[in-house]
Amino acid sequence: MTTRHASCSCGQIRVTCEGDPVRISMCHCLACQQRTGSVFGVQARFKREHVTLGGETSTFVRTGDSGGRSTFHFCPTCGSTVWWEFDAAPELIAVAYGAFADPSLPPPTVSVYEERQHPWTVMPTLDVEHIH
Repeated sequence: MTTRHASCSCGQIRVTCEGDPVRISMCHCLACQQRTGSVFGVQARFKREHVTLGGETSTFVRTGDSGGRSTFHFCPTCGSTVWWEFDAAPELIAVAYGAFADPSLPPPTVSVYEERQHPWTVMPTLDVEHIH
């Protein structure tokens, strides 16, 4: 079974995920753009029972365009958002893709809020033969 480790920039928050993610997705909503400082957010969702969380977090609760609430956990020292929970899916933990700092993590297969996508961004072309 694959074990993956994620952390904030300073290393105070640590996340360990066992097994493969349930889903890896890109979100183009304006809130993710503001949260990440990028043109989209990327998350890897894992079943809660496969995730071990460590470190002290501060939280921010946001109501999304769909009306659902998400609780974001970020580092009070360096400010990195590392993981979040969804009221609508309490069995899942979403981990910020970049927090893994691992180029071997599979690419996203889902893209949401594409009506807000910057026109120069594209979903990766999936070459299944070369994904490890």
